[in-house]
Amino acid sequence: MSDPTKPKKEMSMEQRLMLAFALMGLVLIASTYLIPSTTPSPKQATKAAPSAPTPAPAPKAGQGPSPAPATPAAKAGPAVPAAKAVAAEKEERIEVDTTLYKVVFSNRGAVVQSWILKKYTDSNGKPLELVNQNAVAKSGYPFGIRFHNDQPSDVVNGGLYAVSVSDDRLTVDFEFSDGVWTARKTFAFKPNSYLSQIHSEVRNSGVPKPHLLNWRGGFGDASVIGAVASQKSVRFDMSENKLKTLPSGDLKEPQAHRGRFNFAGIEDAYFAAVALPDTGEDFEIHSIGDTVANAIDKKEELNAGVAIGGSGENSFQFFAGPKDSDLLKSISPRLTQLVDFGFFFFISQPLFLSVHWLNDKYLHNYGWTIIVITVIINFLLLPLKISSLKSMKKMSLLQPQIAAINEKYRGMSFKDPKKQQQNQEVMDLYKKHGVNPMGGCVPMVLQIPFFIAFYNVLSVAIEMRGAQWLWVTDLSRPETIPIRILPIAMIATQFIMQKMTPATTADPSQQRIMLLMPLFLGFMFYGVSSGLVLYWLTGNVVGIAQQWFFNRTFHAPAPAIPAASKKKKS
Repeated sequence: MSDPTKPKKEMSMEQRLMLAFALMGLVLIASTYLIPSTTPSPKQATKAAPSAPTPAPAPKAGQGPSPAPATPAAKAGPAVPAAKAVAAEKEERIEVDTTLYKVVFSNRGAVVQSWILKKYTDSNGKPLELVNQNAVAKSGYPFGIRFHNDQPSDVVNGGLYAVSVSDDRLTVDFEFSDGVWTARKTFAFKPNSYLSQIHSEVRNSGVPKPHLLNWRGGFGDASVIGAVASQKSVRFDMSENKLKTLPSGDLKEPQAHRGRFNFAGIEDAYFAAVALPDTGEDFEIHSIGDTVANAIDKKEELNAGVAIGGSGENSFQFFAGPKDSDLLKSISPRLTQLVDFGFFFFISQPLFLSVHWLNDKYLHNYGWTIIVITVIINFLLLPLKISSLKSMKKMSLLQPQIAAINEKYRGMSFKDPKKQQQNQEVMDLYKKHGVNPMGGCVPMVLQIPFFIAFYNVLSVAIEMRGAQWLWVTDLSRPETIPIRILPIAMIATQFIMQKMTPATTADPSQQRIMLLMPLFLGFMFYGVSSGLVLYWLTGNVVGIAQQWFFNRTFHAPAPAIPAASKKKKS
């Protein structure tokens, strides 16, 4: 029996697109044969309840502490005498400013209040803030300390840490002690790198205290509509040599994992913040969901968050930046798996490389690059399309004979055994004249893998984010103008191409159903990325040109009408 409390697995956009095209195919088939003629669930890991964040909120009602996963024995030896009190006199902000980012710390809790990527902007044109400021009051700032088993962390998260900054202002060291609790955090940055080095240490009465560092309440570009849909906790499990993810929708209950990880952290569609620990030692990641009002319409949504570390002393490299394939590969080859090209990766990856190369070498605009690539794809598929068009042309010429067969069996129930004879006679007619009844679906079926591949490229390739073309400000998102031109143009060209294509049925009711297809496609495309609509629109324009040429040059011989079907003259 299924567990009603377990979060349901939602279909990905890739699966939704496949389902939509499958339904369209069923409509096409049903309109031919059925309409009478008038003529992951993924395995859950051990759960861990969230500890108090910074600032520490009250625990959620009904949510008690859970046992923490096993932690390694403390590295240090016996307890040492009580530490000397160390604290700052007042709260202060410390900034680390490089060519790539600006990070703002607070010495209250030694947390990060802001992490801005200078080379990227959000949907409002402002510098991209990776910290979800709307979540701070509820979930705390990043790098607050989290203990196992819901143990209080107010002392180390609310203390005023003494701060020391290196001469180059790239290394910030925080230290705090009240005589019982001692905590220290060090953040070391590089001037031209998205990599940093982070070290944290917590002791209680001199004994190392296993802990984690939080980044909760969401991550990445919060100004995007539906931002939470792309938020995930991620980890690369070395024992299985596999990337594992937990979307925000699966985090209604916290989940904890411990093992040998090449990297572990959080991501959205285009950016990631992950720790790269020593793979020779166990590392821990807690995946935590926090319900926070979004920045668009203030609707409460479940945002992904993580806590990383798990030892008395945690030391790891930390990457916070764009999911650029070349950049990730230069840090660690396995990091490139953060760029997920989906089920059709064998098409998406070569497609991305082709688009990237053509844009960099020649066109220097991703909009025109998509148009050129689409034209090339359509001409590569031309032989198959010509075969399909020939089959459709022959099929249209057979309509009088098909109408005669339908008339012969008109009025019969679908349950009548003779109804099978009708279908058999039609199929025999197709076979005799070498006609594929599904030939009309081939052009659309051929486009589906490339359509989904383009969707994946536009959804995960950082190069596409913010790419402009004519009036389109961002090819990875829908048009921002009140009336979106590309989807409307796509519907119009779809109608034109459908009118130019030889009719495969003489039944008016079936033809009316076919005329609804462009409207269905337009509805489906109205909210998708502009680059994806541009791809389909370009395919329609090329298809119209190819259809015009085909209609003028190809003339299939009309099939002879059997004498038995001709009416005798009186």
